[in-house]
Amino acid sequence: MKRVLILCTGNSCRSQMAEGLWNDLGKGQWEAVSAGSRPAGYVNPLAIRAMDELGLDISANQSKSVDEFASERFDLAVTVCDNARDACPVFPNAAETLHWPFDDPYYASGDEAAQMGEFRRVRDEIRAKIAAFLAGQRGA
Repeated sequence: MKRVLILCTGNSCRSQMAEGLWNDLGKGQWEAVSAGSRPAGYVNPLAIRAMDELGLDISANQSKSVDEFASERFDLAVTVCDNARDACPVFPNAAETLHWPFDDPYYASGDEAAQMGEFRRVRDEIRAKIAAFLAGQRGA
């Protein structure tokens, strides 16, 4: 099984959604974990709701530090925000590193409905990027 580490700054929104999506889309071929360079200490409730809409439960996930994975080996490390890329430009235990920046839905303005719209948009962008990557891997 291949392993991917998804990195972000707070590990509360994008990387958490990416972890859940990758584990689902990877269909047992991939194990995804996520971490942050400065973990927030919680998973954003709107990220949990956005994933629940797809039938994916990330409510038990925890915000983790990249330091927890320093001694583990990964086939791939993916940074999903510019801050994480700058804080973790090289993950030495990953065979390959990719940078896929996504907007941070945490900063969405407006009422809760508008904020949820932003979480859904970012979730769907992440899902499309992962699906395209995995489709390319299967064709390789």
